[in-house]
Amino acid sequence: MKVAKFGGSSLSSAGQIRKVATIIKNNPEIRAVVVSAPGKREEADTKVTDLLIALFTNHLAGLNVQPAIDSILTRYQLIVEELGLSDGLIDRFERTLRSYLNNIKDDARLLDALKSAGEDFNAQVVSDYLVSLGLKAAYLSPKDAGIVVTDEPSNAQLLPESYDYLKQLIGSETLYVIPGFFGYSKKGDIVTFPRGGSDITGAIVARGLEADVYENFTDQSYIFSAHPGHVRNPHAINAITYREMRELSYSGFSIFHDEALEPLYQVKIPVQIKNTNEPEIDGTRIVAERSDVNDYPVIGISSDEGFTSITLRQYLLNREVGYTRRLLQIFEDHNISIEHIPSGIDNISIIIRSHRLKENELQQIVQEIQDKLNPEWVQIEEDLAMMVIVGEGMREVTGLANKATSALAENNINIRMINQGASEISMIFAIAMKDQKKALAGLYEKYFNA
Repeated sequence: MKVAKFGGSSLSSAGQIRKVATIIKNNPEIRAVVVSAPGKREEADTKVTDLLIALFTNHLAGLNVQPAIDSILTRYQLIVEELGLSDGLIDRFERTLRSYLNNIKDDARLLDALKSAGEDFNAQVVSDYLVSLGLKAAYLSPKDAGIVVTDEPSNAQLLPESYDYLKQLIGSETLYVIPGFFGYSKKGDIVTFPRGGSDITGAIVARGLEADVYENFTDQSYIFSAHPGHVRNPHAINAITYREMRELSYSGFSIFHDEALEPLYQVKIPVQIKNTNEPEIDGTRIVAERSDVNDYPVIGISSDEGFTSITLRQYLLNREVGYTRRLLQIFEDHNISIEHIPSGIDNISIIIRSHRLKENELQQIVQEIQDKLNPEWVQIEEDLAMMVIVGEGMREVTGLANKATSALAENNINIRMINQGASEISMIFAIAMKDQKKALAGLYEKYFNA
């Protein structure tokens, strides 16, 4: 039994939805479908989720919301007309949007409700179209499916009892179409997952229904060993482990949401990445273990940018009990999560994502560090990129780190920080953001073409 999730590019138009319907009709093992909001039809297009956020922004500013509502409804109107579905859907969608705008007074709650509408409306469209083709399909809201989440707007976390509710759907002859991206709090409020959260919903449904495979349909046939936009003809990955995928997703691989792996990892449900436009291609499989570790000790190289490093020097730091705890407390007090903590006997660096800092907050943190810890000096480095080399076989092969340092040296790239995770399946290098593309190309050449 399969659960299939279709992304925004797979559902961006009536033509794409027809392709999705063909995939579902040709594969009766698919018993539940999770859908995203319509994505871009071409590069200059706007995603429906962004149109919904624009509607919220206009409402908040006291502007006329009718043009924003019309833009959203027009996207669905074109799809509904081309698929030959009832105009009643569009009327229902407009009533829903106006109900949210008129009745939800809390801004954060309203934003979540409006953002969820993209997936919610699309699930209704896809469900009605499948029914029109003679399939026994039905729209199922996250509330009726039992997807119960925590109550922090835009940061929903699944509550464990959701799996018990979802299990009640096992064995049903109905093909359920479920909107991704959001669940309901115990109080009945709509709460969205972090953006990209339709992957999370798909994984939750796959686990709850005890699927044999979770198929994730995008506009790519494979996950590649490096970003195709930065490396020419990168190696297509046939199989990758959950841990490898988690490392790569965290550091820039956007094809699969990194948080979506957690529900599947726990019960070892494999993920099959497939292309809606070329469904006959097997694609990349995400599994607990892969058999080609000896052939590919390094499976992928990725990069992410926008980091800031705060480095402290304190003589005999390693002997001062509680120093690191007091340092970390400063960041906790500012509600800033920490990405990496490389250290030496007399120094320690805290690396964070720059976008987490509010205006002037970096200066406030530095001042608190100086007041509370009195270090010899504090050094700030901004505009950093993190290069990550990932592979389950890295711990068994000597000389892999040398390849990385020599590749960066040959390209005249200065390394700001080196960190190897305790799991020994990744190495992380901090470099200047301006050197990111050059570094990625050089590392790829060393590991995959040498």
